[in-house]
Amino acid sequence: MSYQIIDVDTHLTEPADVWTSRVAARHRDLVPHVQRVDGKDLWFLQGEQIAQVGPTAQAGWPEALPGSPSGYEDIHPAAHDANARIELMDRRGIWAEVLYPNVGGFAGQKFLSLKDPELQYECVRAYNDFQVDWTSVAPGRLLPTMSTPFWDRDAAVREVERCARQGFRIVNFTGEPQVFGLPYLGDAHWDPFWSAVCDHDMVISFHIGSGTFDWDMKRVEQRGFAEEYALQSVALFTRNGQQICDLLLSGVLPRYPKLRFVSVESGIGWMPFMFEALDNQFREGGGFSQRPEFDRPPSQYFRDQVYSTFWFEEIAPASLIGNAIPADNVMFETDFPHPTSLYENVQEKIDASIGKLPDEVKRKVLWQNAADLYRIEVPGAAA
Repeated sequence: MSYQIIDVDTHLTEPADVWTSRVAARHRDLVPHVQRVDGKDLWFLQGEQIAQVGPTAQAGWPEALPGSPSGYEDIHPAAHDANARIELMDRRGIWAEVLYPNVGGFAGQKFLSLKDPELQYECVRAYNDFQVDWTSVAPGRLLPTMSTPFWDRDAAVREVERCARQGFRIVNFTGEPQVFGLPYLGDAHWDPFWSAVCDHDMVISFHIGSGTFDWDMKRVEQRGFAEEYALQSVALFTRNGQQICDLLLSGVLPRYPKLRFVSVESGIGWMPFMFEALDNQFREGGGFSQRPEFDRPPSQYFRDQVYSTFWFEEIAPASLIGNAIPADNVMFETDFPHPTSLYENVQEKIDASIGKLPDEVKRKVLWQNAADLYRIEVPGAAA
């Protein structure tokens, strides 16, 4: 079998017992759990609905949003079953996939609603332990991303140490800790965390939605779902761009040249303008005199230490990769099984986006960049 793709952003539709089967008995009623309500599988946390199974596993579903599967019996088996996932990957020519969560939030931020620090950590630990179990079907091909109790830096450091011993290579973190009342990315508060990640040669992910976002339900009621969905999506993409600009300005990258970051599910078309604007405004604002750690414009640190991913875009990949955007810093994703994911059209989208680029560039984007970054052992039959 020939494999041509390493997919750097997919999602796990968490089975119903992820938390209830992995925490102490006294906590089982307090952690995320599934209830069937009006024919739908819903996730609850302390009496509040925090998620629904169906909308995060839309791949293959015939209806457009806001229609969605009712529950586990209606979604694609590969969304929650590891063996089915491997079978689907084989059919698509995908050697490895990076796995991101749903229920706890893309940075685990929903666990902050729990006021008990012990319970907050237990939810993080249980999810990470679940991933070890789920990926054991194919450890070299299914790559988990560890959740962090980022609200407690010392606990986050301990979890990095623990998960590194279990083979994790990717750390899921919030790109905007300040919105949770925590220090900015560039604050020395985070130095022990950055050091721990460096010590274990791990990669930090800023997945879109890793901060806060709220739907404007008034707009949905008055203007319809599609308008608010499109606006929220664009806001999430550009917000990740702002987080990467924050990172580039933070001083973290020159202080920790071994650190590697990935902006996940944010696309790439925003990069040329935002980076040019960032450098221009930094220079105009006297940045080089105020920040002696910068020996070059902030955006130039992107080339050495930051990556971004794309899936639906066609214009930016075709015209910018290898020009305004370095080919060494871009990776491909499908976002399976989310509503916007590539499902039956993976190869068609590849052809439309990077199909006319040189073979060397296509191989970097689809394969080599991810293989190098995540230290993936690739098969001899790789194309």
